[in-house]
Amino acid sequence: MIRPRTPRGVQLGEFLATKRKAVDREGLGLPSGSRRSTTGLSREEVAILAGMSVSWYTWLEQGRDINASRQVLAAVARVLQLTSSEAEYVFALAGPHADLPTVEHEMAPAHLQRLIDALDYPAFIVDSAWEILGWNQGYEWLYGPIATLPTAQRNLLGLVYTDPRLREMLPDWEADSRAFMAEFRAESGVRLSSARHRAVIERLLAQSEDFKRQWAEQSVERFKSRLRTFVHPQDGVRVFEHHRLVPSDATDLHVVMYVPVVEPVAGTR
Repeated sequence: MIRPRTPRGVQLGEFLATKRKAVDREGLGLPSGSRRSTTGLSREEVAILAGMSVSWYTWLEQGRDINASRQVLAAVARVLQLTSSEAEYVFALAGPHADLPTVEHEMAPAHLQRLIDALDYPAFIVDSAWEILGWNQGYEWLYGPIATLPTAQRNLLGLVYTDPRLREMLPDWEADSRAFMAEFRAESGVRLSSARHRAVIERLLAQSEDFKRQWAEQSVERFKSRLRTFVHPQDGVRVFEHHRLVPSDATDLHVVMYVPVVEPVAGTR
């Protein structure tokens, strides 16, 4: 019996194939592959090193509907030298209860909007597809176009790749965009196969060559609070700590905050 392919399975298979082709052979104690390549494994090599049948691993990469145990998936993650974020991504896609409901919000819940309005620094609210549902005056100061953009264009990932005004504000656009890309994939996880999330991806694949190039890299990384630098059109360089919180009563939303970095007074810590 030929097992059917599933959208989640295809997503998983594409990820595994990309990571398999990038594996450091020397790190696994293997000789160079064909054409003296030092990277990349065959499906057969992955199966042998993970202790599974070649057919079973092939089905995984083909996106077939199979039930792989966590133990088997952990072995594959080890062979492919996946990070903890990447391994969690694989476990979620292959999990038996991986389909998550997608809640659609037309606007930010009132209590969360009041929360960010009370902040005196830039903050905004995004949903699981990174649609910007609400923002405060601080964010409007930082990124003025948000107030006049049509609702359909208020997608954070989309703006990073398609708005030249935002690109000019990011002095290290390449690093920032890659971080956003990896975080979006990690957070979306099983939702990437939903019609709503696929629509975001397909639109950006058609609109941005940079997005197409980076999306093919299959980067996955959990969010980490970090410093962000912006070049404001009028006020020049500004540095913030980038934080994000998940409301306990709306776990499909994120509250994003840019907290200004205060320079320490000379002679103090």
